[in-house]
Amino acid sequence: MAYTNSLAHAQDLDSKDPLRAFRSEFHFPQHDGRDVIYFTGNSLGLQPRAVAAAIQQELGDWATFGVEGHFHAKHPWYSYHEELTANTARVVGALPEEVVVMNQLTSNLHFLLVSFYRPKGKRVKILTEQRPFPSDTYAFASQIEFHGLDPEQCLVEVQPRVGEHILRPEDIIAKIHELGDELALVCFGGVNFLTGQAFDIKGISATAHQVGAFAGFDLAHGAGNLQLKLHDDGPDFACWCSYKYLNSGPGGVAGAFVHQRHLGTDLPRFAGWWGHDKYERFKMERAFKPMPTAEAWQVSNAPVLPMAVHRVALEQFGRAGMDRLRAKSIQLTGYLRWIIEGISAAQGGILNIITPADPAQSGAQLSILVNGDGRGIFDRLAARGVVCDWREPDVLRMAPVPMYNSFEDVWRFGEILAECTKG
Repeated sequence: MAYTNSLAHAQDLDSKDPLRAFRSEFHFPQHDGRDVIYFTGNSLGLQPRAVAAAIQQELGDWATFGVEGHFHAKHPWYSYHEELTANTARVVGALPEEVVVMNQLTSNLHFLLVSFYRPKGKRVKILTEQRPFPSDTYAFASQIEFHGLDPEQCLVEVQPRVGEHILRPEDIIAKIHELGDELALVCFGGVNFLTGQAFDIKGISATAHQVGAFAGFDLAHGAGNLQLKLHDDGPDFACWCSYKYLNSGPGGVAGAFVHQRHLGTDLPRFAGWWGHDKYERFKMERAFKPMPTAEAWQVSNAPVLPMAVHRVALEQFGRAGMDRLRAKSIQLTGYLRWIIEGISAAQGGILNIITPADPAQSGAQLSILVNGDGRGIFDRLAARGVVCDWREPDVLRMAPVPMYNSFEDVWRFGEILAECTKG
């Protein structure tokens, strides 16, 4: 679409935004008596206003019912996670039986790797992108070591071409074919945390399966950001956190996906009481009888207070719809990109956006390689009420989130950025 760098244009776009009312449902930090420009929902989403009442409901039910709250609370704790299933499935494009809300992100990744990283013979390698989020690297390496293997030999990262910052899709596919029957697992981030590059889940999964490997994805930066279609795209598993785009609080409860084709199979897993058939759970029998859904990967009962926050956030996503959120995100981030490129051109190319411009390869986040005093620019932005983040040595990350950010936020940011890049 055609953009104009003016307040009137931004306000006109906001007036036509069908999601504009959601902004009022969030708490914004304040700076000099007004809302900050909050562009770091890729690290921690804002707090929904309804969260306090949701937590208070559970605290009140705990006070009123004690242990009987498991069955008599307004939202019974025994089955609390089941209230989150339908909206979770819609957010990630899955069948309800393929998803479960449980634990936290890296815990879920480990539990899923137990099932889907099964090195045998020469098929021992894990392929991932260059510089995935460090926790993923630690998880992969420790799982490899758990099997008595060497991460230096078995953990392979696809590298960008010399002089480039992002991965070419064809290079990922070529690397999978190159590793071939040495490959046990391909596991990428849905969106790379540093560059903001979104990967082709369907293409990567299909190619991994062609060579006999499993495919999984860490969707920490994808869930609530991209319009995912996990069931149709066919990865074997995925996991994600809820505190970024899903606005469910610091350290919030996480989610997991296991494709339908693996449900009800004898795939190895670590077992716990909450993964046992819920209709027989209280028989307390010795033999584990797994749930016939992704719930079989649960080991512990629901952390109700974090889930109360997540229930509020997922209800918002249910009302907003991922299709409308994604459509707005493409426009909102497109406007931000256009403004940044204009500022950079006016100031000698000081800012280089390394996130792909193609919406099929990106989400809300833009990562900017700063030529010059990058940390100083970041500090000046912060002093003016802009909340984004800095990654050493030279990357500024920002993400206008369609649930609560506005086109006016983007225009105001551009005015401030233009001043801050002048030194």
